[in-house]
Amino acid sequence: MKKPRLSFWQIWNMSFGFLGIQFGFALQNANVSRIFETLGASIDEIPILWIAAPVTGLIIQPIIGHMSDKTWGRLGRRRPYFLVGAILATAALFVMPNSPTLWVAAGMLWILDASINISMEPFRAFVGDVLPAEQRTMGFSMQSFFIGTGAIVASALPYVMTNWFGISNVAPEGFIPPSVKFSFYIGGAAFLGAVLWTVLKSKEYSPEEMKKFQDAEAASKADRYDETLIESSRMFKNGSLFLSLGLALFLVFYFFIYMDYGLGVFFGGVAIYGILQIMVGIFTNQKKTKSGLVVIINDLYKMPKTMVQLAYVQFFSWFALFAMWIYTTPAVTRHVYGATDTASALYNEGADWVGILMAVYNGFAAIMAFLLIWLANRTSRKTVHMISLMFGGLGLMSFYFIKDPNLLLVSELGIGLAWASILAMPYAILAGSLPQHKMGVYMGIFNFFIVIPQITAAAILGFFVKSLFAGEAIYALMLGGISMIIAAFLVLQVKDED
Repeated sequence: MKKPRLSFWQIWNMSFGFLGIQFGFALQNANVSRIFETLGASIDEIPILWIAAPVTGLIIQPIIGHMSDKTWGRLGRRRPYFLVGAILATAALFVMPNSPTLWVAAGMLWILDASINISMEPFRAFVGDVLPAEQRTMGFSMQSFFIGTGAIVASALPYVMTNWFGISNVAPEGFIPPSVKFSFYIGGAAFLGAVLWTVLKSKEYSPEEMKKFQDAEAASKADRYDETLIESSRMFKNGSLFLSLGLALFLVFYFFIYMDYGLGVFFGGVAIYGILQIMVGIFTNQKKTKSGLVVIINDLYKMPKTMVQLAYVQFFSWFALFAMWIYTTPAVTRHVYGATDTASALYNEGADWVGILMAVYNGFAAIMAFLLIWLANRTSRKTVHMISLMFGGLGLMSFYFIKDPNLLLVSELGIGLAWASILAMPYAILAGSLPQHKMGVYMGIFNFFIVIPQITAAAILGFFVKSLFAGEAIYALMLGGISMIIAAFLVLQVKDED
């Protein structure tokens, strides 16, 4: 039994919620560094404050993916998570710009990112659930279109508030400007409204229908999913290795090299992954095989080959993106505008322009989303992704050489092309390699290879900027550009087949 093809407008409705999700992400990406600096964060502290976002995704997404695989109710399988996440994220967007201190703002970033992840992760699995293989590239590209469209408006909102409606973009030292506050309020309302549209206008297949689709898919594949659990002895061995490595690195860096919060989180994460594997070994011996932790770790071990190959591409792609999100504001305000005082009009002019730059790359991504479908059908998804990442890397590196803020708009076109491809091509390639009944948990696990590079960036970029780059954030963008070009070459080794 094959899934029926959906119309353009059905795919439109099921993807529309991403318009709201991107309002949350775009406001976060364009303004959180500004909020942190306004509340007193130093340039080298910004990465560790940002680490909330990837750590939250690392924890939340596989859990939500596993839970949504097992869920069925009046709203279906994935849609309950869309709605709950949207309600929580909307509340966080209203509270965050009113944070009285730096650590309150950092805590609100944790809550906001957790809420966005609750909504976002099931959207990826939703495409795999509902669309037949030949329409998945279209489905993920439609999500890219709404991500780009939402980000155009959301990224530009502070600039629009000031230049169109006369709302002030400056405030007393230690306070968030009114233009930023109103932007977050609008973003919260848009988030909830767009997700509600998808919840009310889309449908999901029943568990019985999904079982028929799954059986038909399994019958057409020679390599059915192996349900056998990994031996507990292997879990104990690998868990002990990761635990020892994490602890050893922490102690060596703490006593002999250099240690900050970012590196501490990174090494702690390695050790915790070891502990989780040891726990899975214990649960396996105790026959607690239904535990969500056992299922997720076993699925992680059994990732399809294509997923493993894409993991390397994702690592270098998202390392570059995280460097851009963290450091574009300080890089542009200092390197291009020459402003260091966060309360000055020149700094806030530069920070507003960063919002426009991010709106441009997202807008270009929205335009290119459908062109990439056409190009992928005439070449291949791998070719499109490789070329897009190459242009993105060159766009990031060009920030170093440009002194005219207007010329940075050209750089953003390359970044926008890469962004459109990153949001669609890896997922379209991945979905064809996944077993249907594991779509949610594997989309959640795939997020590991988005958040691990972000945690890595948060762990090392603060040290690099402070100790190696003499506080010059522009070099972090250069490093991000190099990373994205490496990702482009790694695409060549990915096997793409449905």
